[in-house]
Amino acid sequence: MAENDDDTEKSEDPTQKRLDDALKRGDVAKSQEVSTWFIIAGATLILVSFSTTMTSSLKTTLMGLLANAWRIPTDGGGLIRLTSRIGLEVFAAIAIPLLLLMICAFAGNAIQHRFVWSAESLTPKLDRVSPLAGMKRLFSKQALVNFVKGLLKLALIGSVMTVLLWPERDRLESFITLDPAVLLPIVLSLTLKLMGAVVAVLAFIAAADFLFQYQQWYQRQKMSFQEIKEEYKQSEGDPHIKARIRRLREQRVRKRMMSAVPDASVIITNPTHYAVALKYNRGDNAPVCVAKGLDLIALKIREVAEAHSVPVVESPPLARALHATVEIDQEIPPEHYRAVAEIIGYVMKLRGERR
Repeated sequence: MAENDDDTEKSEDPTQKRLDDALKRGDVAKSQEVSTWFIIAGATLILVSFSTTMTSSLKTTLMGLLANAWRIPTDGGGLIRLTSRIGLEVFAAIAIPLLLLMICAFAGNAIQHRFVWSAESLTPKLDRVSPLAGMKRLFSKQALVNFVKGLLKLALIGSVMTVLLWPERDRLESFITLDPAVLLPIVLSLTLKLMGAVVAVLAFIAAADFLFQYQQWYQRQKMSFQEIKEEYKQSEGDPHIKARIRRLREQRVRKRMMSAVPDASVIITNPTHYAVALKYNRGDNAPVCVAKGLDLIALKIREVAEAHSVPVVESPPLARALHATVEIDQEIPPEHYRAVAEIIGYVMKLRGERR
């Protein structure tokens, strides 16, 4: 029963592969409040930096239009040229602020996660048009959280704006009697004051919301023990299959070693734990290891060697050193040339005497 619970309960931290797969699907931690904060902060910065320039440029264009209204041709071609010119001048006045605002909107998304390019969100899904699924989303826990969050945001921003505007209530009533040239700087100053307060409040809201969204996203990525096992099998392969392949490979290597022992020149042992079979032919650069092993494999090498009259020489230090430094089908290291040469010379001398 406990194993079943472990398999279904997602209580384990997600692996890096799980997080990478979520990124490929476009499933990332994202807060809309962060994007909103960047846009409003960018708009405030643009208003502070470019309001004078924009108003001056537009003022010149409109004053020229009004001053020369009687000279404007009223035919179709003249109106088209006039509209095009006004449109170009308005665009020139707002082009840089508009570009900066687009950069702020992009930065609000880019700062939250790595760049994602995924078409999965564009793939048609039935649950997006299903009325039942829509009702579930409408009354889901996430929808309730968003509703409460919206109410709190409105209440907080409304309270801050009320605190700022309440001392100005008497002066606001007199704005209707002021000349536009005097009114505009006052309105601009008050607007910047309000927007600065809103940006400060939204900064706190955006940070809290991002932490909440990240926690929700991380909880969705958590895995069960069974999912971790399946992912390991997919990435690393089934452990049982890998163990079987490793055993088969070891068996083939052992079989090839044993078939090479009868052709060896000498077997160097320690008498029961280590065995290294060396083969040397006249003209070779150095002896080559054709078989080696520990314990039972070493004993088997000795049995095959004795059955085929291959000399067996006991030299514990040399056997251990060769077993640790040389691999199958490799020449022995130069530091062992002298010791092995003495043994092979001794073996060849014995063979000559027997003949």
